[in-house]
Amino acid sequence: MWSDKESSVDFLNFNETAESIKDLITERELMPISVGVFGNWGAGKSTILELTKKSLDEEGDYIQIRFDAWTFEGFDDAKAALLETIASELLKEAEGDKGLVEKAKEFSKRVDAIRLLSLMAESGAALSGIPLFGLGQKLVSYFDDEPDNELEEGEAESDFELGDVAEVADKVQKAAAKGKGIIKPKKKLSPPTEIRKFRSAYAKLLEGFDKPLVVYVDNLDRCSPINAISTLEAIRLFLFLPNTAFVIAADEDMIRLAVQHFHKGASIRHQKDYLDKLIQIPVHVPKPGVEEVRAYLMMLIASDKKVDVEEFNKIRNKLEESLRLSWQQDPITIDDLIADCNIDNVEEIRAEFKVAEQLAPILASSSHINGNPRIVKRLLNQIRMRLKTAKRRGMQLDEKTITKLVIFERCMGTQATNKLYELIDKEKGKPEIIAEMESSDTDFKVEKLPDEWKEDLEFLEQWAELQPPFAEQDLTAAAYLSRQSIPMGAINAVMSGAATKLLDGLSKQKNRISEANSKLLDATPQEEYLSVMDALVEQFKLIEDWKKLPLGIYGARLLSLKDDKCKNVFLTYINTIPSQRWMVPIVNELKGGK
Repeated sequence: MWSDKESSVDFLNFNETAESIKDLITERELMPISVGVFGNWGAGKSTILELTKKSLDEEGDYIQIRFDAWTFEGFDDAKAALLETIASELLKEAEGDKGLVEKAKEFSKRVDAIRLLSLMAESGAALSGIPLFGLGQKLVSYFDDEPDNELEEGEAESDFELGDVAEVADKVQKAAAKGKGIIKPKKKLSPPTEIRKFRSAYAKLLEGFDKPLVVYVDNLDRCSPINAISTLEAIRLFLFLPNTAFVIAADEDMIRLAVQHFHKGASIRHQKDYLDKLIQIPVHVPKPGVEEVRAYLMMLIASDKKVDVEEFNKIRNKLEESLRLSWQQDPITIDDLIADCNIDNVEEIRAEFKVAEQLAPILASSSHINGNPRIVKRLLNQIRMRLKTAKRRGMQLDEKTITKLVIFERCMGTQATNKLYELIDKEKGKPEIIAEMESSDTDFKVEKLPDEWKEDLEFLEQWAELQPPFAEQDLTAAAYLSRQSIPMGAINAVMSGAATKLLDGLSKQKNRISEANSKLLDATPQEEYLSVMDALVEQFKLIEDWKKLPLGIYGARLLSLKDDKCKNVFLTYINTIPSQRWMVPIVNELKGGK
């Protein structure tokens, strides 16, 4: 089995991208800098961050902090979580140097002040009208303080003992409920002043360290729009401060949707401008091609087979070199790849590498996989789980047979898979249509295919060529295992956060037109559409009364207009339910646009 976590070992030649980011960071004259690592769910953004961090570790003396935004989703204010993570890590870094410790404590104090401003904005909005960070929020702030020589004319210092910030905010909240203040303030806590002092304390601390700080922000696109934007607002506090780099991994489209959600009425231009101002240099995760997927599969196999570290690195280095030179020469052959490797089970690995070589084109080109590393890894885990189940039950099934069926399920969807299993049951494990598809001697006629299979003929042609051939094989046990291992409604359950949000939006759509769902569609990778439609159909199967147009039908219509395969799945299902008057215009529209 393979872990779904980011890797510090490069399986997809992402080192080139990581090295490019490292080169930007190590150019001191470019500091401060913010780099955006953009890509779809599962594309490898987290791995690129990890590889960049590893490369900088080898390069020189840097303070590196990793912040997983999703970890704090629902537990804390995202802005406070990022600021406090940075403050606590810098305090640890300062240990042993009294002067730096004092500066780190001063910076931590400024972080507390910024957090208090945010908490009081939420808790005591009724008490004052001072805007916070341009977000239109209200806050009240007050505490005894002493003047600060560094303040500009007319500003007041707010050097207070915070203690428990949450407790202070709670008092403000209770006071707000009563309509009166806690104490009479002598001086107000000014957001511009506190932000200026925060930045000043940070700059002095970094000057004391005399080495750059690099902060890696990951999983931002998994967060709610409020937390995603809150984290970006925290990053904005550090912009243009010396010796600082932020490397932010995110799905660009999801962040723009978050901007639109958070700042109501923001135009497309404003959404783009917001991100462009925060991200100075965008870096897009390269989409894996056939050779990259081939190398990725081989590295996963070598890892799973527990190949010795030294021999594993030989294989990895050869594959990396082959990918770097792919523009001018053919990929390295399997025999050359393992030629001088001292591997005990070399013949077994060679056989699995051959399977990987055969699978790579279909995994790279299928519109429902697109070489996405996370999807590829999860498919392999599904295959491995089914294989273990088969062995426990005494089923004589090999990994290749299971693999071929799992790929069909993922790429063709629930309705097409249902039809496949129906044919297997009906024809005693040996569907004639599959034998005809696999035969090179037969002039195959497309019209013989079930309607559920006709939307992706290119995939079917590639799939029929996969080993092993099913023509003479009894697939009864394999089909039974598939249905037992993964319920039909969960065949395509490998969904990203974007697809999950789309499913939720479409299933609740009440009207023919939904601007919000149209934006969610645009933010979801196309390879996820079929998974969403299958999930919608499974929800429709729970409906008993079809006289009234059910919730979600317009959502399914919207998705059908976007993708022909989804349209076919939806129309096929609609034909199975009692005919209703409300169906006619929807069905006519979809058939007319087919």
